[in-house]
Amino acid sequence: MTSGREKAYAYLKETVLTDPGMQGTFLSEQELADRIGVSRTPIREALLQLAAEDLVELVPKRGARVSPLTGREIRELMELRGIVERYAAQELVAGGGAPVAELRSLLERQRGLTGADQAREFIAVDHRFHAALVSAVGNALLDRHYEGLRSRQVRAGVAALFSVQGRQEAVLEEHEAILDALAAGDARAAWAAIDHHLESTLKVLLAG
Repeated sequence: MTSGREKAYAYLKETVLTDPGMQGTFLSEQELADRIGVSRTPIREALLQLAAEDLVELVPKRGARVSPLTGREIRELMELRGIVERYAAQELVAGGGAPVAELRSLLERQRGLTGADQAREFIAVDHRFHAALVSAVGNALLDRHYEGLRSRQVRAGVAALFSVQGRQEAVLEEHEAILDALAAGDARAAWAAIDHHLESTLKVLLAG
């Protein structure tokens, strides 16, 4: 059975911390408790856990504030993703285990989520696309490490979609290039496609 702290933690991480509009916002413990249906104690416990992950900042006499994604953090996020995803692509091409069918299915789901009100769903599937690539390597520790980037990745991705017109279509093309390279067993092309995708996202975010 899920505890109150686990319920609060999941809600905050999956709903609040993935919303770019919440950056820099102070959170009301009572409002969150009412919304989630728990007491304030599990909310405080969840916020302490998120503070330990540098996802919220605990400000004396003010409460918990959603930590904004700084330019440096965005660069570091994309750099780390590049290291992990290029490694995954190389391992999968070498071993012939790229999850091409799963990636193709996720890409098709993304194609159906290009409405103006579907940005968060689009980016949630975007994360699943990249996570499926990493997960297919079969390294549980690497998988957990990558999954730990999820809230930052989703928040950055949603922000990128709102920063420039046509970004959703560009993401679909970039994902297709990654998929085509993996399907062809071309590690070098997969590396190049991953780099282009992450560099394009970084450029959009820093420009915004």
